[in-house]
Amino acid sequence: MKKIQMTALLLAGLVLSSASYAQNDAAMHTTKKSERTVTVGGAPMYPSKNIVENAVNSADHTTLVAAVKAAGLVETLQGAGPFTVFAPTNAAFNLLPAGTVDNLVKPENKATLTSILTYHVVPGRLDSKQLEKAARKNGGKAELTTVQGAKLWIMKDEAGRWWVKDEKGGTAQITIANVFQKNGVIHVVDKVLMP
Repeated sequence: MKKIQMTALLLAGLVLSSASYAQNDAAMHTTKKSERTVTVGGAPMYPSKNIVENAVNSADHTTLVAAVKAAGLVETLQGAGPFTVFAPTNAAFNLLPAGTVDNLVKPENKATLTSILTYHVVPGRLDSKQLEKAARKNGGKAELTTVQGAKLWIMKDEAGRWWVKDEKGGTAQITIANVFQKNGVIHVVDKVLMP
């Protein structure tokens, strides 16, 4: 009789454990589904993931991810931050002169690559509301100091589009704004910015 009772208790425990696991699994899926995501490069960008964890899933940012790895910046962009990243797409990198990217990812050009990539990163979590507030304060153009140490300028045109101007006078349009991350925010841009 005791053996039957023990078996019944074990079975009940297994059923409860399975039910608890199913509830936890369902809760995790609900949490993922309830996160407000933005799709970039065909993949949802989760606010609960860091910049690198999200970027590796974007089909539009494979060149950027490869460059970040070559520059040794993965650990930095997985850190606490927060960071604001102006993330050039593969198409943006393709606008550079032929062979530029292949040359930049060579080990002997790591310092130059690092300088270019960190020029796309600003300390802090600056969403479009904060950028607009800063721009309004400064006559329509916000000046930002990048992690690299040089300046970028952000402005909004009459059509409501956001632009980033680099120190060489080049401009990039923000094509997807406010892609929130656990450790910052990404704004997708259509050109590579140059210090």
